[in-house]
Amino acid sequence: MGEVYVGKAAADAALDRGWLLGHFKPAADPRHSDDVEIKWGTHPPGDRRAEWAVNEKRTALLVLISGRFRVEIPGRSVLLSEQGDYIVWGPGVDHSWYAEEESVVLTVRWPSIPGYAVPQG
Repeated sequence: MGEVYVGKAAADAALDRGWLLGHFKPAADPRHSDDVEIKWGTHPPGDRRAEWAVNEKRTALLVLISGRFRVEIPGRSVLLSEQGDYIVWGPGVDHSWYAEEESVVLTVRWPSIPGYAVPQG
């Protein structure tokens, strides 16, 4: 029988820069996956991605849980303003983001591959 993990998204997210599941979790942890990454992102007003994600090799789904959250892709700015608003982009689409208000965003990316973390300053 497989391992089971039960948690609280906000509490667990605080331990790993928002990430709940992905390649970066220990191999024995049921939250380890090379197939998908899931993030519970809690962003204060004015929070923004430190630098653009470029040379993207993954597909991403970003769903607004609460707040107002802007996603920037080349040539387009998308505002997520109502609960359930979402955006999907595929490989090759660079991106950045900005929290216009305190926001909670669920992000699902696949596959889960290293190389996209913004260095911690």
